[in-house]
Amino acid sequence: MNWTDPAAIGYPALFGGVLLGSIIPIVPTGAVVGAAAAVATTTDHLSLPLVIVLATLGAFVGDVVTFGVPRLGSEAAFRWISRRQPAERLEKAREQFTRRGWQIVVIGRLVPAGRIPVLLAAAALSYPWRRLVPAALVACVLWAVAYSLLGIVSGGIFDSPLIATLLATVLVLLVTVLLNLIARWRRNKAEAKEKTGDRA
Repeated sequence: MNWTDPAAIGYPALFGGVLLGSIIPIVPTGAVVGAAAAVATTTDHLSLPLVIVLATLGAFVGDVVTFGVPRLGSEAAFRWISRRQPAERLEKAREQFTRRGWQIVVIGRLVPAGRIPVLLAAAALSYPWRRLVPAALVACVLWAVAYSLLGIVSGGIFDSPLIATLLATVLVLLVTVLLNLIARWRRNKAEAKEKTGDRA
């Protein structure tokens, strides 16, 4: 392998970063994809279709592992994965999953901080593999395309790979913050509505 070739580093870093971040949420996977797409748009070092494919595969394998380990009965693994997730978020995901399974899988991947609670809820409910796998694949394709578009936008604005990459990262972070604020607003609105209903 030629380590002076940016592709020799870029593709493994993309796949590995997305895979790691999909299992252990310490890597901002959206920013990794956006940055790779920005580089692909502004240089010949990376191929945009391959960026999308590798991002999809990394996310998909990570989601399958996150679902599969507790689904196969490892209680210790379930506790380890879920310890950073608020109990109320997991419980809410379980309730929603019983009504709209595959839709929840797709939405959970696209909404910040929604993926792990959804996958853990699916595992706890013994959601069938034959339904989880296609739903997760569709979700990962949509996710990879969405974050790649942010990189494409930044690459279209600036010809410099460095500036485009930085802009893509900033755009991803802004979108993540915005989606988190919207989710929090909707959650607070739903809680207020439930309290009003209880008083009635």
